Amino acid sequence: MVAVVPTDRIEHRFANPGLLEQALTHRSAGAPHNERLEFLGDSLVNLIVAEALYVRWPQADEGALTRARAELVRESALAPIARSLELGARLTLGPGEMKSGGHRRDSILADALEAVVAAIYLDAGFEACRARVLPWFEAAMAALPPPHKVGKDAKTRLQEWLQGRQKPLPLYALLSESGEDHAKSFRVSCSIAQPPIATEGEAGSRRAAEQLAAEAALRQLDPNY
Repeated sequence: MVAVVPTDRIEHRFANPGLLEQALTHRSAGAPHNERLEFLGDSLVNLIVAEALYVRWPQADEGALTRARAELVRESALAPIARSLELGARLTLGPGEMKSGGHRRDSILADALEAVVAAIYLDAGFEACRARVLPWFEAAMAALPPPHKVGKDAKTRLQEWLQGRQKPLPLYALLSESGEDHAKSFRVSCSIAQPPIATEGEAGSRRAAEQLAAEAALRQLDPNY
């Protein structure tokens, strides 16, 4: 079969264009749909991203690599890539999904992206697949925080910093709560005994306020942590 020159942002010449057609067909449109390709693509995306992180972060431990991979391959990270490739406009959906805006739904877009990755792999092999797919993740990889921070919120990092130095854990206290039920504001303090530090955070939820207070404490203790 003659290779098909790409006219879209996927930029892969499919020797078997039927693979791409199947990858972009949701189960609501009937068989053959993309669920089997999605299954294969999920593993391929995990492998491609894991290998790239392994090379990029030679000193990172398994935990940091695992958290970074999870950040990069979760649904909310894959869907924007699918949008950048304009997959939504090319999806084949059943009438119900089409009417409900399925072509804009994160879950459907992320699944389609994984299916497209599998289609490229089956069409051209792993090396060609990796060469095409890895650049899609470069911007997100470059935006990752340092390995010791990735996937960890401020409260977790503050606790680890203190425990690593055998210091007492911080205490969080609600200082005030204001506003209507639909627009609450919480002000929270974070107190550390050794070294003596007290910070505050204010946000629309108590949890978010605690995170801000912990982040402020970390900036005082160790701006690079």
